[in-house]
Amino acid sequence: MKLTVAPAGPATLDTALHVSVTDAPPGAPVTLAASQVDGWGRSLRSSAVFTADAAGTVDVSSRAPVSGDYTGVDPMGLIWSMRPTRGAARARAAGFPAPVHTTFEVAAGDQPGVSVTVERQRLPDGVRRARVTSHGLVGSLFTPTDGGPVPGVILIGGAEGGMHEPDAALLAAHGFAVLALAYFGARGLPSGLVDIPLEYFGRAIDFLSAQRRCRPGQLGIMGASRGGEASLLVAATFAQIGAVASTAGSGLITAGIEYGPNFLDIVGTNRPSWTLGGAPLPYLPYSVTPQTRAEVAAGEPVHMWRIFQPALHSAATVADAVIPVERINGAVLMVSGADDQAWHCAELSDYAFERLGRKAPHRHVILPGAGHGIAPPPYGPTTEQTGPGPGVTFANGGSPATDAAGRVEAWRLAREHLAEHLPS
Repeated sequence: MKLTVAPAGPATLDTALHVSVTDAPPGAPVTLAASQVDGWGRSLRSSAVFTADAAGTVDVSSRAPVSGDYTGVDPMGLIWSMRPTRGAARARAAGFPAPVHTTFEVAAGDQPGVSVTVERQRLPDGVRRARVTSHGLVGSLFTPTDGGPVPGVILIGGAEGGMHEPDAALLAAHGFAVLALAYFGARGLPSGLVDIPLEYFGRAIDFLSAQRRCRPGQLGIMGASRGGEASLLVAATFAQIGAVASTAGSGLITAGIEYGPNFLDIVGTNRPSWTLGGAPLPYLPYSVTPQTRAEVAAGEPVHMWRIFQPALHSAATVADAVIPVERINGAVLMVSGADDQAWHCAELSDYAFERLGRKAPHRHVILPGAGHGIAPPPYGPTTEQTGPGPGVTFANGGSPATDAAGRVEAWRLAREHLAEHLPS
């Protein structure tokens, strides 16, 4: 048998792979498996059984498995359906910018098995990385090494804190100068998402605008979850932003997060997330509902959206917390999962869409069946449907298949939106 994975050379982590088998026994069951080590050193693996056609061929991009870890025709099904291997010892995790090495294996009957390992780049060829510490900022700047000036994008993460270097590196490979910006949860910054001055983002705008590789007057911002909320708020505050891509975000300002060991203590204390001119901005407060207490007591995944529902019933509270997106000097894209069980982002983002007038160039795309986990670039495992929290886990909604498809679509929409409204 012959196992082929294309492209054969190094591919970026957001590149779809073409997996095929030839010279297998015609009509025989053929088992394909994929494995890799994740960022925590865990061994991940998936497998699926296909039936070879009369020519002894299996093409994963056009054939559905008859059994295995995923169903239906999906070229990257073996990737997103990978799960941690039980009992496997943890390997040494290779952090950014080391590539991910994914191994594919094929077996059929008594024929010798065949394996192919492909290198999937976190830091693509042709992208330069530089640490950023000036202007009081904490971040990394990713720029294409060739060509003239390109549009600039500030990329920010959510409630996990820190910066999203892999996402920024991949976006830069599509023709942008991308600043992966941390705004809390990193050395030299606040430990929690509390009292973050919007002026910090203003300094980031000034820094990126001054870069030689950034085209003057073409600046966008992209964020996910709490970063999606921040993206809308920053663009509504600073006129230099010409395009916004908010994924699984919110059109309302939500309460801050002062991290600690106890979830109920955290959400039982309301503090502002953002300040401007030294003054806190109004926000949608948390309320610890009986359902939330019951979920915590039972050790069940917590549905975060419940803690906002009481405040949403107050028209005055909502009016104070809504982001003035009509001030944004550019086009807005919001992408939400229809089954988001963390934030109900389709509902929260719609407050912004209503305020924008529901007309072009603004869009709110709601992805059917997808949950909260649609923000990362595509072609990674999506089988873990809960997220870690302080003494709890969080329900994200969706399913492995719908979230995998959602990541592909959300990444495509964001890239195309920025390219259209920040043309290179």
